[in-house]
Amino acid sequence: MDLPGPRWKKGKDGKDFAADAAAYPMSAIVAELQASLRDSQAVAILSGEGGDALLPVGTDQAKLLNKASFGWAVESAGEEEQWFQLGPEEVFFLCHALKCMAVESESKKHIGEGELWDLLTSISEPFPEMYKAYEHLRLKNWVVKSGLQYGADFVAYRHHPALVHSEFAVIVVPEGKAFGTRCGRRVQVWSDLLCALRASGSVAKTLLVLTISSNGCEVASSDCLEQLIVHERTITRWIPQQCREQQDKPRRQEASRDVQRQKTCREEASREEKGDTREGVVLSYWGVILSFTVLSSILVYKLKF
Repeated sequence: MDLPGPRWKKGKDGKDFAADAAAYPMSAIVAELQASLRDSQAVAILSGEGGDALLPVGTDQAKLLNKASFGWAVESAGEEEQWFQLGPEEVFFLCHALKCMAVESESKKHIGEGELWDLLTSISEPFPEMYKAYEHLRLKNWVVKSGLQYGADFVAYRHHPALVHSEFAVIVVPEGKAFGTRCGRRVQVWSDLLCALRASGSVAKTLLVLTISSNGCEVASSDCLEQLIVHERTITRWIPQQCREQQDKPRRQEASRDVQRQKTCREEASREEKGDTREGVVLSYWGVILSFTVLSSILVYKLKF
């Protein structure tokens, strides 16, 4: 069954934003943000609760963060500086995957990548599989946001949420001994799967299940990220009536084309028949005139002689 395409939002002129997104793809925006943060040696301050961090940036970097849809602006320190709050997955992604940001504690102590991993996993036990899923989608240039309001772990957007609606409701399922008792908690029975499927379908999203397999490795350090395997599965409801309509639609279209072709052939044949009839009438007319002329000439000739 074909998946639905992106649902682009529309501007005041009534046109959707698909052309704008194509002209300025997310990969280019993230690359520009990465270079800007790296050049400015950006440093985020890790908060004490939840694993969030505050990142002070300039006006241009604030615009790039907004375009790339990382975090959200929480406070303005002046015309030249703004503060962005980043979630745990965003903090580690900018630090580990893009390597364009450092992290410090509230006491200005530098926090290395290994220590940051330990802190985030101690705050949230499922952080390893959640981050792996986040990184997997982000590296494919999807914009990933919290899916809590849709009953999912994440939602994935093709571009900035201001330009397009999210396409996928994402559920993360860990698999392997390294994840301990967290395995088997998500969509392991039909009732859970049907609830998730109904919830995603009611908000026009496709359910995407990301199974994170430990592949025998331990998740005690960030080194495991290269060994974790992500399996993607999209799940949709099979509706017999819609399926038949989708199958019958090409047949109806082909039948309609056949009818149109037959109608065109009949019209062409009718025009050719009318043309032949007109040509026959004209020839008959000139034949009568020619015969009358010949007979008149013979009659005149006999009268003379």
